[in-house]
Amino acid sequence: MKAAVRTDDALAEVRAVTREHADTTDREARFPIEALDALRNRGFLGLVVPSEYGGLGATPAEMFTIAAELSRDCMSVGMIFAMHCQQVMAVVEHADRRLRTALLPRIARDQLYLASVTTEAGKGGHLLTSQAELTRDASTLHIDRFAPVVTGGAYADGFLITMRAPDARSGSDVSLVYADRTQLDVSAVGDWNPLGMRATHSIPMKIVGDIPADQVVGRHGAFRDIAVRTFAPLAHLGWASCWLGTADGALARTVRMLRDTRQRRDLNSELLLHRLSQARQRLDTVHALIQHATDVLAAGVADISTPRVQLLLNAVKLTASKECVAVVDDLIELAGLRHGYLCDSALKLERALRDLRSASLNYGNDRLHAADGALVLMDRDVRHV
Repeated sequence: MKAAVRTDDALAEVRAVTREHADTTDREARFPIEALDALRNRGFLGLVVPSEYGGLGATPAEMFTIAAELSRDCMSVGMIFAMHCQQVMAVVEHADRRLRTALLPRIARDQLYLASVTTEAGKGGHLLTSQAELTRDASTLHIDRFAPVVTGGAYADGFLITMRAPDARSGSDVSLVYADRTQLDVSAVGDWNPLGMRATHSIPMKIVGDIPADQVVGRHGAFRDIAVRTFAPLAHLGWASCWLGTADGALARTVRMLRDTRQRRDLNSELLLHRLSQARQRLDTVHALIQHATDVLAAGVADISTPRVQLLLNAVKLTASKECVAVVDDLIELAGLRHGYLCDSALKLERALRDLRSASLNYGNDRLHAADGALVLMDRDVRHV
């Protein structure tokens, strides 16, 4: 990574800004503008743009690490960053040379923030289908799209949007297109008042506009390949990294509180030591699983579309979504009513628990287990990668 020497200091600055505003953005369900500006000012929105296009040329592994670190202070900021990088990587890996050459230097130079538009009412979060039809004439694609959830959409400079491909034969013929905000009429059509993840400001939006026909990412109708090879792996590993970072931060704050001599806690209590041991074991397990899956992808020796690789990636999401929230729930029990349960506690366990409760719902675990069951039947030799 070209900027490795300065990344630690830059990240510390962004984290300080994130911490300063985290309580306010959570309380008001407000997008973390200050944290996004800090990410921009330090060049992080161009993190995964290859150096030949003016970016920092970071690997996915480095992106996962930074997302986890941001999530120690505010999981919403970590998720916003990880999802932006996912969008950029889709352009890097699947756009044709003309679109890459036109867009990637702008992301690196102008620090454009990209939002994802994949949700639709009535399809139950199914990523690989679309109801909204992308129409076209000789040189123009016409977008008319409603999305019930668009993370940071009110503040995005550009959007990657899934729609049914022109001349599609079924709802699974889905295209991915890039649109600048200046090419669209974007309007909020609802509010965002959730239990957790409040600072993601994931409001429902109506998006209408015309874009040049060459702003399709990959081939028309070929979004499934983009999803399997880029969207899903980066989503599962990026989300899991954020969940792990949030739980890591919660445990770190709790340990510091326990070691504070003013608290007068019995650090020899077998129950306390057992709970700390179990929390750390859970987090180390999630970390190891993320690291293994990241290494498998980086090695490039396995076909990412095979059942065993898909099972591994799904296992990352399923395991992290379950174990990280369990850790924070146990830490609240350990810390007690005053330090663990109160909203104004310095440990911030209450906010971490609310944020992590979304993990199993973010592409629902029940849906993923159903898909995994079919994949297990396909991998009859039960081999691991």
